[in-house]
Amino acid sequence: MIRSENQYDVIVIGGGPSGSAAATLLAKRGFKVVVYERDHFPRFHVGESLIPYCYPVLEKLGLLPKMKSSHFTKKYGVQFINEHGKLSEPFRFEEYDPHERSQTWQVLRSEFDHMLVEHARESGVTVHEGARVLDVLSEGSRVVGVKVRCEGEEEKEVRASVVIDASGQSSLLIDRFNLRVWDKDLRKAAIWTYWKGATREPGLDAGGTIVIQTQEKKGWFWYIPLHDDVVSVGVVANFDYLFRNRDSKDPEVIYNEEVERCPGVKPRIAGAERVKDYFVQKEYSYKAKQGGGDGWVLAGDAYGFLDPLYSSGVLLALTSADVVSQAVGDALEANDPSEARLRVWEPEYNKAMDRMRNLVMAFYDGLNFGKLVRRYPDKKNLITDILIGNLFDERVDELWPLIEELKQETAMEMATAT
Repeated sequence: MIRSENQYDVIVIGGGPSGSAAATLLAKRGFKVVVYERDHFPRFHVGESLIPYCYPVLEKLGLLPKMKSSHFTKKYGVQFINEHGKLSEPFRFEEYDPHERSQTWQVLRSEFDHMLVEHARESGVTVHEGARVLDVLSEGSRVVGVKVRCEGEEEKEVRASVVIDASGQSSLLIDRFNLRVWDKDLRKAAIWTYWKGATREPGLDAGGTIVIQTQEKKGWFWYIPLHDDVVSVGVVANFDYLFRNRDSKDPEVIYNEEVERCPGVKPRIAGAERVKDYFVQKEYSYKAKQGGGDGWVLAGDAYGFLDPLYSSGVLLALTSADVVSQAVGDALEANDPSEARLRVWEPEYNKAMDRMRNLVMAFYDGLNFGKLVRRYPDKKNLITDILIGNLFDERVDELWPLIEELKQETAMEMATAT
């Protein structure tokens, strides 16, 4: 038998960064919010690196004091290692963006996500862990709630004026409404694990992310130093390259083959101890056809995911939570949770995602950022802005014709050489 509960203002499916942040921001506006999270915290998740423009949302959430007192590794910049193993000069955020946000963090997601959901509870959000949302409730075209089974309880109906789906890549609504559009140009895959005792750079660069290319630029490794002397090290490449035409499909074998092809990674982990299994994620780049409808809205990875390059995952999750919660709160105050109101955030957010996608595609197309800066030194501030996550500044759009010009020039040089 299905029993009913009192109505909430907002139901949030998923308690990850986007769900917890959206719930907190709405609770701070005085709304009655409930979060249903399938797992129990702390739970494992990849995506450990924060970039500077996470700061505004962390500040709005009231989380900065907790972050500053945490044991998370402080991150001051990023470095690159080319396919020959040559390490670049550090790109330190403060040199280009002198602001408190220029010091950010490398986080263990199990701890960071737990911090966010506990902060949501402290902010007045009702949080249920071990709760499986089975279906959405509809009246005509409007979503009015969910069917959910909380751990140790029978199935029940819970109603709300708005349902936010922040359940990640396994989003209930993106699949229910057939909204997922795979990115045909970003058919990537990743294999990663964690090492204890791996090499770190000295001084301020000890906590910086390193992006390391493999030989012949077949792929790249992320190298993210975490606390407790652990480093997250993952390889990213085209799905077909990583998983087809291999003698072995074993992730450990593939990972080690790619380490052998990467002079920038191999010596760094040579004396280290692997402390977790190998993890795999395949063909993960997509976006929803639309971000909301009558009574419902998508947030974070439930709306779309790009690529681990440039560490935009948590940034987009938090930014999405911010803009979605604003739209939901305004719709509730107007007593009008219609599709038009709940999708008001989409145009500008899509532009932000497209800017990061353009930067990702430029990297995979072989863009040399050093050459770009040397050619257009007056645009260095725009390059910096997008690398640190300032995705809502339309001035960065000036970069794309310049990047395309360099791309075509490089292609012509290669054609001439052959």
